[in-house]
Amino acid sequence: MLSYNGKSGVYVSTPSAIHTMGKVQSIPRHKTPLRHIWIITGPAGCGKSSVADFLAKRLNLPYIEGDDFHPRSNVEKMANGIPLTDDDRWDWLETLRNKAVEELQSGADGCVVTCSCLKRRYRDVIRIAGREADDVVVRFVYLRASEELLLKRVKARKNHYMKDDMVHSQFTALEEPDESEVDVISVDVSGSLASVQSLTMERVRGCMEEER
Repeated sequence: MLSYNGKSGVYVSTPSAIHTMGKVQSIPRHKTPLRHIWIITGPAGCGKSSVADFLAKRLNLPYIEGDDFHPRSNVEKMANGIPLTDDDRWDWLETLRNKAVEELQSGADGCVVTCSCLKRRYRDVIRIAGREADDVVVRFVYLRASEELLLKRVKARKNHYMKDDMVHSQFTALEEPDESEVDVISVDVSGSLASVQSLTMERVRGCMEEER
């Protein structure tokens, strides 16, 4: 679980939360490439699932759909237009982090995960996975778009629990990554899906090349 540190003003994982993750055996870097956990982030309607599925197939990596791991209480709140609180999200974030680590424990070369990660402290929860082994790297892909564009896209959705009135609440909560978050790749998603997928793949491969 997470607790609030009054002195530092940040949320931190307690030992019990970290211990549930197990350990990923570190592989000597000169023998094996880095193993990336790619977190595809952004508000509702930005295309997280479409981009993540594309990346996972191109990179031949497991794909973890974050929405599948929301507890029923969270789904019901969002379906009724009620924004999630920090307390609603902590366990969900830890579950996604642990699922990503489990994929690496099972022998995967990395994985792709969708998670809105609207706030920096949410991203910090996921970043803990990068401490599991020297060759494990967490990278975020922030899909950037205007509120107006995403509202239009969400209105066009069918059979999804996230309603269009949730877009505004997500933008209200959104803390866009700044230049201090050097593990974030920002991608403009105002173009066509195919162009966004291609651009994201290009940025991801460029990042991997730089880290060789």
